[in-house]
Amino acid sequence: MPAFDTVMSSDRRFTGVLRVGISLVGLGLGVALGWALFVSLPGRTTVFGVVLVILSGVLVGQLASRIAGGFLSTYNVAEVAVRGPITRDGVYGSMPTGSQTAGADAIVEQIERTDADRAVEALIVRLNTPGGEVVPSEDIRNAVSSFDGPTIAYATDTCASGGYWIASGCDSIWAREATLIGSIGVIGSRVNASELADRLGLSYEQFTAGEYKDAGMPLKSLDDDDRAYLQGLIDDYYDHFVDRVATGRDLDASAVRDTEARVYLGSDAIERGLVDRLGTRNVLLEELESELDRSPVVEEFTPGYGLRDRLQGGVMATAYALGAGLSGRYDDAFDIRL
Repeated sequence: MPAFDTVMSSDRRFTGVLRVGISLVGLGLGVALGWALFVSLPGRTTVFGVVLVILSGVLVGQLASRIAGGFLSTYNVAEVAVRGPITRDGVYGSMPTGSQTAGADAIVEQIERTDADRAVEALIVRLNTPGGEVVPSEDIRNAVSSFDGPTIAYATDTCASGGYWIASGCDSIWAREATLIGSIGVIGSRVNASELADRLGLSYEQFTAGEYKDAGMPLKSLDDDDRAYLQGLIDDYYDHFVDRVATGRDLDASAVRDTEARVYLGSDAIERGLVDRLGTRNVLLEELESELDRSPVVEEFTPGYGLRDRLQGGVMATAYALGAGLSGRYDDAFDIRL
């Protein structure tokens, strides 16, 4: 069966032609308005006036296209991708043309856009992520849960930890047989540099208010009280993770804990109730067609990356290459991730 993305129904073709027609009408109106304002009146500079006419036509044409898009959308299903490590601000490519990983805030913004779009009837969340930061993962999950309509998590290569935290907020989870699914657990880490400091003749001296304010600092030896305190934080996050999955997947919390943060192939994950269906994206769309009662036409909602973001990514990558990344890890005394 042909891929849905390559199939255009007659209704979609008609809508597309109509949108183009409205855009052309807007372009014509813009040109006419520009001509009346900048060329036809006496005393206008002809060359400059022509430039203004062209700009006027383009601006009005774009405005007409956006208005038409709001009422004559050619899609009825939105797709938002979560790929790579989940962070608050995302990771940008090392060069202006490099690849980008959208941050949680940008992903949430796209999901909210889909929810506000009257043409969107269902949302596909495409996941290929090893997990990441706790609160950003929770923010994306909350946005997915708030979507007014069917939500489907589609796991491709990997949907682990924070990725599964997000997926558990969807109405259903799809995966491939070889997809890695699960890792329902939390990890906390710290660099222990106290012995190195001793060898270098460095001593740790910290002024704090509050017994556990400096718990987990790299240059401080970890005592039993600090270790118990930090482990308690990890346990609390884990309890929250288990509760999220148990509620979203309608599973017993004990069954979730029994996974012991292991990852499973899709074929094994479906037996444990972590996945609903196995299949390709085309099979998913076939199922969605019967649910929507018409052919799904998918539009991917993606964040825009400006030149500033890309250049900032290049600077960050260079800094890490020079060793700033390593020193930056010492600033985070205790790093908690899904």
